[in-house]
Amino acid sequence: MLLVIDAGNSNVTLGLFRGAELFAQWRLTTDRERSSDEYGAQLRDLFERDHIDLKQVEAVAIASVVPPLNPSLSRMSEVYFGLTPLFVDHTTVTGLKIRYDSPAELGADRIVDAVAGVAKYGAPCIVVDFGTATTFNAVDADREYVGGVIAPGIKISADALFSRAAKLPLVEIKRPDRVIGTSTVAAMQSGLFYGYAGLVDGILEKMIAEIETTPRVIATGGLAPLIAGASKFIDTIDPTLTLDGLRLVHEQL
Repeated sequence: MLLVIDAGNSNVTLGLFRGAELFAQWRLTTDRERSSDEYGAQLRDLFERDHIDLKQVEAVAIASVVPPLNPSLSRMSEVYFGLTPLFVDHTTVTGLKIRYDSPAELGADRIVDAVAGVAKYGAPCIVVDFGTATTFNAVDADREYVGGVIAPGIKISADALFSRAAKLPLVEIKRPDRVIGTSTVAAMQSGLFYGYAGLVDGILEKMIAEIETTPRVIATGGLAPLIAGASKFIDTIDPTLTLDGLRLVHEQL
């Protein structure tokens, strides 16, 4: 079995694959101070809860955008599974040519998202990943990663309103019934939701115009179902795309 770990700024998502089947998935809150033993104990408890033997794990693949976590995740893999993990980066063989001015700057999550997007949906494609930041990743018809866009995530926008405006509350992010809000909360929810949907479609419209052949647009990440429903351009929501990308990259070793 293959254990894949997507270490993001807000959450650490873990998946367990038997072949191409994702049969277990867990999500932890990212804690940069958590030790390898703390991560290992949490993972051991999750395995025991789902009646899975740690010894069944034969390989570990990690996409991390939080460098301080890497030593803990690496040691956790070595101590609890007896395995040296694969950390995906721009040097990893993925079958995808990266046309980025400085490939070392490209996050591992963006690489595996693009790999999975092409493998599952074909090229050209654009993958929109709604995480702490929202990333837009473009692959052309020649299966080359040609670049993308990084925007503040919608939760960052909500937190900024709350922290920088003294009279504005922290609100639930959801689609309001009306654009014109009749209360402060409703007005904020409308601004966040419709403002962000407009941001997403505005960026996608311009990206699509720069790609010669009309691309497939895939959304992933925690808030993908919320925002994708208001988008004119998103074709597909795939909640496990990043985990699938890690599996696909590992299969090429």
